Amino acid sequence: MDSCENENHYGDCNKGDVLKQIEEETEEKEKGASTPSSSMSRSSSRPQLDLSRAAIQGDLEDRNPTILLPNQSDDISHLALDIGGSLIKLVYFSRHEELSVDDKRRKSMKKRFGLSNGNRRSYPILGGRLHFVKFETGKLNECLDFISSKQLHRGGIDSPSWRSAAQPNHNIVMKATGGGAYKFADVLKERLGVGLDKEDEMHCLVAGANFLLKAIRHEAFTHMDGQKEFVQIDQNDLFPFLLVNIGSGVSIIKVDGEGKFERVSGTNVGGGTYWGLGRLLTKCKSFDELLELSQRGDSSNVDMLVGDIYGGMDYSKIGLSASTIASSFGKTISDTKELSDYRPEDISLSLLRMISYNIGQISYLNALRYGLKKIFFGGFFIRGHAYTMDTISFAVNFWSKGQAQAMFLRHEGFLGALGAFMSYEKHGLDYLRAHQLVERFPMGAPYVGGKIHGPPLGNLNEKISWMEKFVQKGTQITAPVPTAAPRTTGLGGFDRPLSRGDILRSDASAALSIGVLHFVPTLEVFPLLEDPKTYEPNTIDLTDPGELEYWLTVLSEHLPDLVDKAVASEGGTDDAKRRGDAFAHAFSAHLARLMEEPAAYGKFGLANLLELREECLREFQFMDAYITIKQRENEASLAVLPDLLMELDSMNEEDRLLALIEGVLAANIFDWGSRACVDLYHKGTIIEIYRMSRKKMQRPWRVDDFDIFKKRMLGSGDEKPNPYKRALLFVDNSGADIVLGMLPLARELLRRGTEVVLVANSLPALNDITANELPEIVAEAAKHCDTIRRAAEAGGLLVDAMVSIQEKGLKNQSPSVSLMIAENGCGSPCIDLRQVSSELAADAKDADLVILEGMGRAIHTNLNARFKCDALKLAMVKNQRLAEKVLMGIYMTAFVDLSLEMNLLHLLKLILGITNNW
Repeated sequence: MDSCENENHYGDCNKGDVLKQIEEETEEKEKGASTPSSSMSRSSSRPQLDLSRAAIQGDLEDRNPTILLPNQSDDISHLALDIGGSLIKLVYFSRHEELSVDDKRRKSMKKRFGLSNGNRRSYPILGGRLHFVKFETGKLNECLDFISSKQLHRGGIDSPSWRSAAQPNHNIVMKATGGGAYKFADVLKERLGVGLDKEDEMHCLVAGANFLLKAIRHEAFTHMDGQKEFVQIDQNDLFPFLLVNIGSGVSIIKVDGEGKFERVSGTNVGGGTYWGLGRLLTKCKSFDELLELSQRGDSSNVDMLVGDIYGGMDYSKIGLSASTIASSFGKTISDTKELSDYRPEDISLSLLRMISYNIGQISYLNALRYGLKKIFFGGFFIRGHAYTMDTISFAVNFWSKGQAQAMFLRHEGFLGALGAFMSYEKHGLDYLRAHQLVERFPMGAPYVGGKIHGPPLGNLNEKISWMEKFVQKGTQITAPVPTAAPRTTGLGGFDRPLSRGDILRSDASAALSIGVLHFVPTLEVFPLLEDPKTYEPNTIDLTDPGELEYWLTVLSEHLPDLVDKAVASEGGTDDAKRRGDAFAHAFSAHLARLMEEPAAYGKFGLANLLELREECLREFQFMDAYITIKQRENEASLAVLPDLLMELDSMNEEDRLLALIEGVLAANIFDWGSRACVDLYHKGTIIEIYRMSRKKMQRPWRVDDFDIFKKRMLGSGDEKPNPYKRALLFVDNSGADIVLGMLPLARELLRRGTEVVLVANSLPALNDITANELPEIVAEAAKHCDTIRRAAEAGGLLVDAMVSIQEKGLKNQSPSVSLMIAENGCGSPCIDLRQVSSELAADAKDADLVILEGMGRAIHTNLNARFKCDALKLAMVKNQRLAEKVLMGIYMTAFVDLSLEMNLLHLLKLILGITNNW
């Protein structure tokens, strides 16, 4: 996540312990580097991260102390190249920008008093972004200009040596693979002053493929009859597989494990054959032009079909239809036409089918030879071209009689470059897991009609200017070209055919985009998930065209109001208005792209779609579009909190517990993401709407397990209450939702001896409360409640009170149960529990109750999530379609398996509030 803090956790060790751990791990890694291993060999010529003699700088009490690496070279190459015969592929790394956050809650009492908060990572990993860029090999000078402009060979323009204008180091060595690494080595040395450390091409291809298949959840997909379906690969069942790399020629590699592979076959009939013959026969100027030409072709004009031989009939005895190609270009034998008499479109398509069918057949025969079922195809011959993939898939399916299937890779052309990048030593990729990668799709240069218009967009002003230019010309921006974040943008993406033909369908469906991979070392899998392997965060299936169209329409209709809020949050300045307009056009372009091709950005769920909107806002520097509204709602809610607490305290414990749950549901109606709720704001004050909502929260609710929860909390008959040890409360909206809903519930848990962790967003999203905003709200609430005050002091949220405790020598006294705050690691209305902050993961280890609140976290995502502990999912459903599609379907199942869950897992299912009156 681009804007998340890059945290390196050292637990609660003292300074000596931390440095000792670093030194010990460094020694272990250095010893291990010399030990033979079956994994991919590492070149030791340019280590990326030298941890020797590491020292902590600054205040050790800070959770994120700065670590000095005195033996680390300033000039670090974060770039690897794959220089092929047709294309140059670049994979390069850019650091995360450091964020300076003055956050008092980070200096928690646990660290001040030396209390443990779980095991945290004790070694630094370089967090940042991984970018993918390509150039035609014939435009080598443009590629070198790009590298030089960003100083990629010296660690990027954000490296210490570049910022300090230090003299360049002419001994820099950069990783490269492919034939061009030998052919152009002298040119790179002369132009950039770098030497090339040449890595074995096959080794790099395999390493790149293994990395992608293990680290990217939706990297592989099938493509049959125009239908794209993403495949989840079981890492425990990945090997062996066949890797077919289609470049100028074709290499077929049998992969048995990490670093274990064998080139078992290949053919000289590949992408170079298609491009070479196509250039001679059609006079096309580029590979992509040739592909685009095929979209308008009819190969039956030049190919001899089975029907041509059998008088239009099938050869059913051997399973051949009349339309099956009997001989590519065979029809031209009997014709008296000259080359100029044939349509270039037909020639291009016939060539494409001939080569693709043969590659598919040869690949299957090799898979059959070794008994393999998984065949992955990569290489820039494919280029996301739908007809190419369909043809290869048809061949594999036909010859295997459906027993094998062709699978393709989103990063198909970057396997070699990625493998070369991984060969850098000590860059942390050895320890990388899928949950540490987040793919983002920032805007690059817009393109229209399949062609990129304009230069690469290197900064925000350029990006906005191009948006304005298109608007002024009245030209519709049909789709974005995702490249990289501001200051790290590549060439503006990839040219892809977008023409529409009468014979073949549009190939726009093939236009898979490659985003920027963000390395976030501090992301972890939520440890309380019952089974992370089967966990699916998204409840809504956006592969359903109707669902996708509905939600894209909702976001589009909400866009004007969102822009108004965003501009107002920046003071309504002319600059803010300009950025707001640019954001609106950019996000509209994303929506248009997804409407045209739902799988363009990989497997997208509603959570991903909502997060795309927030990322787009941040891209145009709107860091918190609802900040003014949130502040106003927080103040209004805090003003009436004392009266609410007095009302609750006047009830008996059974009525109070019910009122607290009703209060959470009632307060959750305050949601600026719901059009119906926005309309309510014009009909009354916050407290009026809250009280009106509470009156409508009469049981039974749509799914009602309150009695089970009450029994655990209050006991029943001779059975005593069984208080929870620690509760994680995933909070939702600002204002009444947190102040009048979740905070009183947290107070009740604290009263009963339960430690409470309020879990909130790391980054803003709509009017959701963030972790950095919560301490101020807790401090205000503490003024009216001794329970909250004591718990906040114990949890380190009231810093002044905490210091007072130390000064009075009360350190050894038994503290009250703690009220703490944790970031969830995301900036979206939804949450994927496979990627949470290490702070939350550590806090979750001792928790025995999880409460997910709000539509985004409890229904849009995690409705079907199962946990190792008790879980409540509380939400006011404010969308009638969602109620009909999701909740109506789970009413019976919620009770059918409730007894099983109680007996085996003691899980609480759902407490959901729904009313048709809104």
